Order: sequence, then C-alpha cells, then structure tokens
Amino acid sequence: MSELLSQQEIDLLLKSGGEQNAPVANDSEILPYDFRLPNRITKTQLRTIRNIHENFAESFSSFLVTKLQTIVNIKVTTVDQIYYSEYVLSVPNPACLYTFQIKNTDIKGILELNSDLALTLVDRLLGGNGSSAKQTKIITLIEQKVLNVVVEKIMLDLRKTWHVIDNYEFIPDRFEPDIDFVQLTSPNESVLLISFELSFGEITYLMNLCFATFAFDSILTKMSTQMHASIRPKSREGLSAREIITQHLSETLLPVSVELGKTTISLSELASLKVGDVLVLENRVQDEHLIRVNDKVAFWGHPGTSNNHKAIKITKSLLRNNSI
Repeated sequence: MSELLSQQEIDLLLKSGGEQNAPVANDSEILPYDFRLPNRITKTQLRTIRNIHENFAESFSSFLVTKLQTIVNIKVTTVDQIYYSEYVLSVPNPACLYTFQIKNTDIKGILELNSDLALTLVDRLLGGNGSSAKQTKIITLIEQKVLNVVVEKIMLDLRKTWHVIDNYEFIPDRFEPDIDFVQLTSPNESVLLISFELSFGEITYLMNLCFATFAFDSILTKMSTQMHASIRPKSREGLSAREIITQHLSETLLPVSVELGKTTISLSELASLKVGDVLVLENRVQDEHLIRVNDKVAFWGHPGTSNNHKAIKITKSLLRNNSI
C-alpha cells in the first residue's frame, strides 16, 4: 500500500514546483554512447573475427617463410570499429593500397601494406636481403607486378580462413597510392579495421585490412554460437583435432630412395674413370637393397619391374627400429 502524504508535505511539494531530489548515478555507471557510430559488430563477433584472422596470419606467415627463406612472425594487434575518416587520416601519402571486394556481396575492403614492408617484400622476392634502401617510397609498376604474387596469396588465405562462416571469394580490384581516390565509404560511416604486425627478425612492419561495415549484416547473421566456440571449416565439422591431424599426416609426401649398392675406390681410380668403365659393388645381384624414407632406413627389398617401370619389392620392414 502506498504511503499517504500529509498536508504539510503537499504544501512543501507545491512550493518547490514539484522538484524532488533524485539520486545521482555515479560516474562509473555512465557509459558514453556515440549515436553517429553505432556498433554494428558486437564484442563476441569481434572475437570471432579476431580468431579468423589469427588463422589467416598463421597461414600467410608460412607462405612468407617458404617464399622468402627467412623467419617471419605475424600477429593480430587490434580489431576495432572506427570512423572511415579516422582511418583515412592514419594512412600516409604515398601509400601501398590494394582494394578488393567479396564476390556476390556489397562488401568492399582495403589491403594496406606499409610502404617499407612492400619494398622489403619486393627486394626479397627478387633475391635481395631486404636491406636495400630506396630514396622514394612510391611503388612503381614493376614493383606492383611483383607484389601481385603476395596480394593474390593474401586473398586466397582470406578465402580459406573465412570459409568457417561461408564460402566467400576475395577478389583484388586495383592498386592505389593515394587513399583519397579509394572512396571505400562515406567519412562518417564505421569501418572494421584489423591490424597486423609482421616481424622480419628485429624489424617490424604494419599491415591493415579495412572493411566497410554497412553491408556486414549478411555475414554477422551467419556467426552462430557454434562458430564462436570453434573456428573450423565446414568440411571438417564433426571431426576431432586428432582425426584432422591424422588426415593431414596421411596426405604428407615423403621422399623414398633405394640404395642399389656401394663400393670404395681410391682418388687415383676416380680420376682415371671414363665412359664405359664398370664399378663392382660390394653386394651381389640376389642381395636385398636398403630402402630409405626421408633419408632414414625403413625397409629391405628386391629390385624388379612393374608395368614397364623400375620397381622394388619390400621384403622386410625396419620401421620398429627406425622412426621416420
């Protein structure tokens, strides 16, 4: 039952104009909200996007290690939503920008390579050690052609890692040295900015992926709770980590070689060898030959032919004593 006010309390309330002393919330309870920049992507979805691009960073770093023959570490530094105008102000001029789009969607993006990173990649891809200096940071047409190999690989790796959400195809569009000519979206629109840190030894470079988020709704609706918990391609759904690793190992290629025999000769005999000379091996024709897998002894076998090809028949396994 509500409490009744006395006549004195009613008179005081009328004199004060109806104002009451309401409790004031603490500053810690007040959260600022920018109505011009609505958060299209939730924190949970941002974590999922971060996991996706951490997988991309791992895949792309493996490519660079193989291609450049040097140790390359890539890590995701930030995943955030900002104004497109803020991103434009952070891009230097001249820059190394590649625009791209996701096929069959309205989503467009920018791949930004730090100019020093782009020139280092060009130098290493052409056989240098990445330490050569260039007076200007403008990317020439020849350097753009060399960088196309890297850009196409990035688009392919993005397609593979985004496959956990759907089969999106990332298509490179064009190269731009000036951010003002890109016009990804309006300055007051929000964009998704994903920053990477690439380390070549002690030298660190930056790389950014910028997505226009106005058309991201189709992707966000596909980020289910199951995807948040496990970032795994649809082709491997239902498989345990052990089964996936076993499948990869079963498809791994290993070199196999056969040792037909060996012998020892002196240096003078080696110098006097000529076409038609015969070297007598220590083993006999009917003897078994060693079969090596990955340069390690694995089997014994007899040589022969199969379908008009040279072959060897395995007669004994040594795998218990020698791990490949």
